[in-house]
Amino acid sequence: MILAGDIGGTNTRLAWFDTERDMRTVKVYASRNFSSLAAIVDDFINEESHSVDRAAFGVAGPVRDGRSKVSNLDWEVDAGRLASVLRIDRLVLANDLEVNAYGIASLASEDFAILNEGTVQPDGNEALIAAGTGLGEAGLHWEGNYHRPFASEGGHTDFAPRDETEWELFLFLNRVLGHVSYERVLSGPGLFNIYRFLRDTKRKDEPSWLSQEIRELDPPTVISRHGLSGESALCVRALDMFVRIYGAEAGNLTLKLMGTGGLFVGGGIAPKILPELSKGRFMEAFVDKGRMKPILECVPVSVIKNDKCALFGAARLAALGDGAC
Repeated sequence: MILAGDIGGTNTRLAWFDTERDMRTVKVYASRNFSSLAAIVDDFINEESHSVDRAAFGVAGPVRDGRSKVSNLDWEVDAGRLASVLRIDRLVLANDLEVNAYGIASLASEDFAILNEGTVQPDGNEALIAAGTGLGEAGLHWEGNYHRPFASEGGHTDFAPRDETEWELFLFLNRVLGHVSYERVLSGPGLFNIYRFLRDTKRKDEPSWLSQEIRELDPPTVISRHGLSGESALCVRALDMFVRIYGAEAGNLTLKLMGTGGLFVGGGIAPKILPELSKGRFMEAFVDKGRMKPILECVPVSVIKNDKCALFGAARLAALGDGAC
């Protein structure tokens, strides 16, 4: 049996696979309710009573020498220690976006929503960007016969304002945070940062009912819901700004990787705001790169709708054994 895991700052998903494409059982855990990944794995294994042959985990953070400090979560994950706990000699620990990239090949056409048909170049590199609790970025390099995923920490690069309003957003966040990365803007907390900027600089009013919801519920969820419904001008403006910046950074990533094979938008946020991503503002910002616009106009752009992509990727990694400790 293959044990596959997708480890995030908000949720940890574990699954059993018979083969890399044959998923059996999935369970979702609230990450912050546990002191470590080992504690979650122990709970999952004891409940399912299966023996582990191979295992792989994608973690939201950089992986070095088989170890990772999970971003947005006070955990350290050690591949060797986990392998010892599981009593196996084959365990892979990799960045979560790299694992997601491995999972793309296991998805079906219905698992994608097309934002731009483009012109498919099978031998072109591909790019993956994913906003959720944080912002992940990865690439898929064409190696002659297949696309080989690789990790990056591009979400932590400097946020680059494109107009006066975005510059004022940068200054607003810089005063509070110091360094302003793209993750500070393109993530669940990032959407709330944009909202606070628009509210606190009096660009849009926050009605009392909305203020109460923001205090009592999950702010990014509230902002997305009322932005999509149009019930709040403030939320509409925040979501619009988020989408435009998302498209701009997706275009940046695609150019840096020369991702003419396609750009994939993953993560937990994109499927939830798909109506906004489909209206054209994402793609307008994506292609708005001056002399490089003709190249980006030809790039296929898709949203990954299947939230189990990372689990399929982890199962595939476990089967391949790439990077096993």
